[in-house]
Amino acid sequence: MQFDAGELLSKINDPSDLKKLNEDQLEQVSQELRQYIIDLVSVNGGHFAASLGVVELTVALHYVMNTPYDQLIWDVGHQAYGHKILTGRRDSFHTNRIVNGLSGFPKRGESEYDAFGVGHSSTSISAALGMAVASHIKGEKDRQHIAIIGDGAMTGGMAFEALNHAGIEKSNLLVILNDNCMSIDPNVGALKEYLTSITTSKRYNRFRDDIGAILSKISEMGPNALGAVKKLEKSIKGTLLKNANLFESLNFRYFGPVDGHDVKKLAKTLEDLRHIPGPKLLHCVTMKGKGYALAEKDQTKWHAPGLFDKITGEIKKSASEKPTAPKYQDVFGTTLVELAEMNDKIVGITPAMPSGSSMNIMMKAFPERSFDVGIAEQHAVTFSAGLATQGLMPFCNIYSSFMQRAFDQVIHDVALQKLNVVFCLDRAGVVGADGPTHHGAYDIAFMRCIPNMTVSAPMNEEELRNLMYTAQLEDKGPFVIRYPRGNGVMIDWKKPFKEIEIGKGRLIQDGEGLAILSFGAIGNEASKAILQLAEEGIHPAHYDLRFAKPLDEELLHKVLQKFENIITVEDGCLQGGIGSAVLEFMADHQYSNKVVRLGIPDAIIEHAEQKDQWNVAYYDAEAIATECRKLAKGIKTNAMVS
Repeated sequence: MQFDAGELLSKINDPSDLKKLNEDQLEQVSQELRQYIIDLVSVNGGHFAASLGVVELTVALHYVMNTPYDQLIWDVGHQAYGHKILTGRRDSFHTNRIVNGLSGFPKRGESEYDAFGVGHSSTSISAALGMAVASHIKGEKDRQHIAIIGDGAMTGGMAFEALNHAGIEKSNLLVILNDNCMSIDPNVGALKEYLTSITTSKRYNRFRDDIGAILSKISEMGPNALGAVKKLEKSIKGTLLKNANLFESLNFRYFGPVDGHDVKKLAKTLEDLRHIPGPKLLHCVTMKGKGYALAEKDQTKWHAPGLFDKITGEIKKSASEKPTAPKYQDVFGTTLVELAEMNDKIVGITPAMPSGSSMNIMMKAFPERSFDVGIAEQHAVTFSAGLATQGLMPFCNIYSSFMQRAFDQVIHDVALQKLNVVFCLDRAGVVGADGPTHHGAYDIAFMRCIPNMTVSAPMNEEELRNLMYTAQLEDKGPFVIRYPRGNGVMIDWKKPFKEIEIGKGRLIQDGEGLAILSFGAIGNEASKAILQLAEEGIHPAHYDLRFAKPLDEELLHKVLQKFENIITVEDGCLQGGIGSAVLEFMADHQYSNKVVRLGIPDAIIEHAEQKDQWNVAYYDAEAIATECRKLAKGIKTNAMVS
């Protein structure tokens, strides 16, 4: 579906067209761009409120900067829809997050205007600094490097590491702090309080406006006067804000706060900043969801609302006459509260994803026993370890792809000390439209290699509950429970808790000729395949391994002695995954069965619907059935190890 882009926006095919306008037309462009985003996202879905909040900033940046020579690095990328529309992708933007269409995030291979691929937070300053240093080495003195980072992403430790380094470099770096007090959920922590103190200091803001023109005139009097101006400016900021400015203490020139929705003022400010060398920070105050009243009021809900009626604001839900199974994340949140009621040692931790992980259910029921630590996965893990040393039982919920950022802490701070921390890895496996940056493809492999670690995956909601119950029992040590994005398979899932024996799988269905060994919820695709095959007279056995570590060795001996042909199925990478674990076991015990491994291949799985990604990666029900047919007929395949 195509939408009217507006009188001015329809003529902007790249930033050079934007530059042909006069400053008085920038407000109209901003209005048209905001409406275009509302029109398209309401029909096609995607991230919403973040891009609305930076419309004016996006317009001003492309109006003033010489992109793509000047490089814009968007942190995370939720807010880059306007950037994409202004840089030659307006007419294809309806394909955003659709298979073979535009990525939902900036992507280097998609456009020369996407200077750096993003999806995880807090990377922009490091990347921009690297680019700025490279330009300095190459003698590109006129090139600008701009990192646009939210105050939520600024809580990530990597952002502070980059600020610390940038302060000692003389490279041409501009950090724009997009301060809206939000990431996906409201921001937390001391940095938020600090930024609030700046933006609400009436004395500082009034004095800043009054003296700005005077300081500008003095600076024209020469280098000695300019040095005095800088000292005076820093003194004023420190005195009026009661504390030394955090960013200036790191050798950044601090400017702001400025109104992030005054596009003409932003353009003028950015033009001035182009001519100031060295590291600079522009503090830009915005409102997430700006221009759409409902998104302004409930920014978390409208972060990525799905399809909605842009007039009424009604979010469209897929209608179903039958009861639907709950999302795995909601089963986690509800179950954690039940367990916390039974066990007062249980605490919940999440790095800035309370609503996404459903930790918000625990936070509502037990606010004093649940913690949103901000976008700080490494801290979340070691904070959990500290809690565990004092006898508490931390449930640390982190998306699988974000857990990659805390690998060292898992090893050094949890596993080596055998601390009883439960890692609940949400969004394990492929995740759909968010694509490669968010796939939880590698956690089986990287958790399985860590000593003292238990690695598990439930096939359904009841199993998730029972694994959570088991993990919080005494002396279970470091414990991983991985589960996928999306809905489960059980309507009647809220059953009494049962302890699961560690390292024990289960027989789902007996069979003959060949056996399927599945790990986690992808086993439900194996069950679908078995139903198809039964009509053809093919009857594979099906075992749910439950644990990648420790493996159920008794079950594996039994299966390998009974079945010549084996298929392993996992929603994770093949290298180092559950199939690899089975092959290692076979090598150690001199088995030579024929094995077909199905899972995520050594490739990047692009954005699409989750079921389509299973199909592309070749481990959905149809792929499983196809491999079973080949084995039943004695046909060797490329996926076979014998």
